[in-house]
Amino acid sequence: MSQKLIETEAKKNITVIGGVVNLVLSILKIGFGWLGQSHALIADGFHSLSDLLSDGLVYYASHHAGHEADEEHPYGHARFETLATVILGSLLVAVASAIIWGAIARFFNDEVITHGWLIIVIAILSVLAKEVMFHLTMRTARETRSDLLKANAWHHRSDAISSFVVLIGVGLEMAGFHYFDSIAALIVGLMVVKIGVDLVLGASKELVDTALDADVVEQIKQVILSISGVRELHFLRTRKMGETALVDVHILVDPKISVSEGHLISETVRLSLINEVENIGEVMVHIDPEDDEMYSPSVALPLRKELLMQLDKAWEGLPEKANIKDINLHYLEGNVEVEIVLPLDTMRNIDQAEELSEKFIGKTLMMPQVKSAKVLFS
Repeated sequence: MSQKLIETEAKKNITVIGGVVNLVLSILKIGFGWLGQSHALIADGFHSLSDLLSDGLVYYASHHAGHEADEEHPYGHARFETLATVILGSLLVAVASAIIWGAIARFFNDEVITHGWLIIVIAILSVLAKEVMFHLTMRTARETRSDLLKANAWHHRSDAISSFVVLIGVGLEMAGFHYFDSIAALIVGLMVVKIGVDLVLGASKELVDTALDADVVEQIKQVILSISGVRELHFLRTRKMGETALVDVHILVDPKISVSEGHLISETVRLSLINEVENIGEVMVHIDPEDDEMYSPSVALPLRKELLMQLDKAWEGLPEKANIKDINLHYLEGNVEVEIVLPLDTMRNIDQAEELSEKFIGKTLMMPQVKSAKVLFS
């Protein structure tokens, strides 16, 4: 079983456990809250019920986000979790609004809490159970690097805090301080609103491809510039895709190195970022022989096939062109630098080589787009 599948199963398992806990607690809270006329406990019960619904959403998203990339989703399915987080946050805001409305309405009636000690026992049980679930879920979230699972862990923690608020509110109500049960319910509602809004805002940033934090971007720059052969970088773009981050960057290298050396430098950059920066999943490196951040000076020049045809025409009258072993073209600063490689064993002496070299250079420089020409013998 692959590591990704193992992580997906771990997410699903901890979510199922959390769902069972939330189901039991929501039934206990709503049932005993209704029995004891505690609006705060009923509100907390609906908070647990919303967590149960969120567990189902997390399970669904984790299942689909764990699928490998396919033709329809070439970048994978990680944003299923992101979309689920937005829905989850919106759901919490809706539930919290109902809790707040009910708490305000409670100020205008004279219902009295009964079975107070039983309500307190349920609240204590909820605090303990949800705090345990917070730590278990957060541990799995760190192991699987899942922001959605971290969000769900904080739902458990928020439920534990809201149950503690209920505990205090009911205790004060039983001690003779009126309306504290409603005040506790109002506080729970406001807490849930904040959590929901934070989730929606955070996930929405990912959906619109917001860059990584400034300190992470700076770390990425330092790693790239530390690689031998990298002169400078520009067009650095970062974004999140579920649990991982994607990086696109242009790096400036020596313009005269070979394609294979440039590729090796780019691969070194890619692997270094994945290994040294946390949660980097994929890196796209573009090799630049010159700075094209503002514009590409050589983009209008003819490509190799067309240029070779022009060179062949320019070299008419030079029968030695049939012996050319290689032609290297360097597109720099809006011009072309041409290197012609001829076989040394066809030259009788140095004078002949120099004479032939001058002929090739002279005819090559007659082309307007050619800045310089050089003849090499090997």
